[in-house]
Amino acid sequence: MKPLIPSIPTVGVTGSAGKSTTTNFIHAIFKTKWKNVLKTEGNLNLPKHTKQNVQKIKRYHQAVILEMGLGREAGKNHFRYIKPNIGVITNIGTAHYGKLGNSIESIARAKSAMIRYMNPEGLLLINKDDANSRLLQTKAFKGKLVTVGIKSRAPYQATNIEYLNNGMSFQVKLGNSKEAFFIPTFGNHNIINALFAIAIADHLDFTPSQIRQGLKNYRPPSRRLNVISLPKPNGALLIDDTFNANPQSVKAAVNVLQQLGKGKRKIIVLGSMLELGKYTVKGHGEVGNYLARKGIHEIFVYGKKAKMIKQAALHSGFPARNVHHFVKREHLHERLKLSLVPDAVILVKGSHRMQMKETAEFIARYSLRMSRNQGSLSR
Repeated sequence: MKPLIPSIPTVGVTGSAGKSTTTNFIHAIFKTKWKNVLKTEGNLNLPKHTKQNVQKIKRYHQAVILEMGLGREAGKNHFRYIKPNIGVITNIGTAHYGKLGNSIESIARAKSAMIRYMNPEGLLLINKDDANSRLLQTKAFKGKLVTVGIKSRAPYQATNIEYLNNGMSFQVKLGNSKEAFFIPTFGNHNIINALFAIAIADHLDFTPSQIRQGLKNYRPPSRRLNVISLPKPNGALLIDDTFNANPQSVKAAVNVLQQLGKGKRKIIVLGSMLELGKYTVKGHGEVGNYLARKGIHEIFVYGKKAKMIKQAALHSGFPARNVHHFVKREHLHERLKLSLVPDAVILVKGSHRMQMKETAEFIARYSLRMSRNQGSLSR
């Protein structure tokens, strides 16, 4: 079949991390103006899913948003079915490192399929803060290239960032005025994801108020930095980021833990990071070193490969009494009970196959049981 060349705004979103979040930010804004917007469901981002989505496009659709997983083999296959006129490459990182050629250069080549096969006269958006994105093959692109950033000067740059109780506020210059925005999630990486949506919406003549409302309407995907207040009297905070993990996303989640845990006991529970290939040893070591520098009070690691996180943290001077390694989940859970103190902030994360959601669910259940027991004792 010939690829569809759509006349309506059609966004293709790829990158090593943040694809689903960026897709959902764009969708939330589009829905403030357009009733009929087709988007990828969940994270079903293989070429076969793109084919199925293209077959769903009807005349009444006003926009399309497709999440695209651009692996070495999958890359160009998405574009056999459709040529987006707007392309987003969120970043180039270590996710699926082993599957994508064991080098950042090979990952950048794979993600550059978006640039090669999207509508050549379309709009391409890139993360200027991400040093690895400089490896993307942009030179031959004839369309409009737009960058976003926080640390780097960019046409769409976030400033005056603040953590609030229920999300983050920031400002972006649109035209001649500085506009204030809010997202109901946490982390500078999520502000970058929101900037992609803001830039696209601005390009499509959405008003600042429509963009503002759309971002407010956004809901974080399941198990991606979901912040849960645990029942009192414990009153701890659980950060469930168990959907997946790689060194880049773990560091981003740790930064959120650091911010939300100011003045509180900060605990991290990490499962092994899989699919890192030749980067496995270095990647786990990087995370261990990072944790040792970030004011974390207690580290729990689960899985055979996760032991390398413990070793690196110890090597960087982290106290041995505060880092624990487990290969059996029941042993992990038993030890965790001792650390679920009032006002702690607990981040749980790990690769999808490590099923760290079971540990997040255990923490929530145990806290609820303790709360009920405390309530019955006080009667």
